[in-house]
Amino acid sequence: MGSLFALPAAVLGFFVRLGWVRSIALFVGGAFALVATMSLYSGISAYYASPPTVLASAEFHLEPKELALRSDGPFGNFKNQAQLQRGFQVYSEVCSACHSMNFVAFRDLKGLGYNDAEIKKIASDWKNQVPSVNPDTGEAATRKALPSDHFPSPFLNETQARAANNNALPPDLSLITKSREGGAAYVYSLLTGYASQAGYKNEDGKELLKEFPDAKTPTNLHFNPYFANLNLAMPPPLTSEGQVSYADGTKPTVDQMARDVSAFLVWTAEPNLERRHAAGLPVTVFLLVAALLAYLACQNIWAGVKGKARAADPPAPRTPAKIRRAKGNAGITG
Repeated sequence: MGSLFALPAAVLGFFVRLGWVRSIALFVGGAFALVATMSLYSGISAYYASPPTVLASAEFHLEPKELALRSDGPFGNFKNQAQLQRGFQVYSEVCSACHSMNFVAFRDLKGLGYNDAEIKKIASDWKNQVPSVNPDTGEAATRKALPSDHFPSPFLNETQARAANNNALPPDLSLITKSREGGAAYVYSLLTGYASQAGYKNEDGKELLKEFPDAKTPTNLHFNPYFANLNLAMPPPLTSEGQVSYADGTKPTVDQMARDVSAFLVWTAEPNLERRHAAGLPVTVFLLVAALLAYLACQNIWAGVKGKARAADPPAPRTPAKIRRAKGNAGITG
């Protein structure tokens, strides 16, 4: 019996010698470490016993294609106004049937090179009128848009928008290149990335429906490997060459129209990009010059002080012998 209680007694004696505070802290820390180790072991065991299912989107989703625009980089600009106007034409004739652009006003089009008369005509002829109120009856009504108005939505509310698009809500395009990873490249890739799911293979040569038979695109959805889950409600908006007629003679291929509207949506998301870039360069130069002047001033002011060691007081003696020795050296008696 003595040996039965020897180990617990030894452990108890160990904790007593440590003191109750340290004993409790050690016990809690040990219990926490034990629980954490057991949880980690349980998680690792569960992972290897039942590994996570590989999804079709993880194997067949593609990153956006490369797209070079004049607005790219720290010195980007919107000098290519012809492309921006073509992109606006694609939006007005194709995209505006479903997508709103609530954060852009007609008068903002002056940044694309349109004059006041052209902007007024664009607003007046816009296919969707602005919601208003009849001043005589007080009932809801609509009116033609003015240059000061924002682009009106093609639908009265979210319910109407979903009803017209198989319960999918078309996103507003004002900030789409800022709100989607990849920006303009994502928009361009999505518009040109529709494909037939039958026989589709990824870069490794794997066929989608052979690897994932249950990943067949549902009814009313459309396969696009550049979309996050491979299937989206929006049908291909750009379907054929010549869908839009460009006044400047540019050949309206699907690829060209996608590039143009992507460039236009970069402008809608950040119309002040040129001014921001123009201010960035002088500010950067100013900060560099200020930092250089501050460094030179520091070197000049502290040149005569830097490196000189300050005489420190001798440390106070700590023992009686050191105290006596210190007093003797100083000529102090007593």
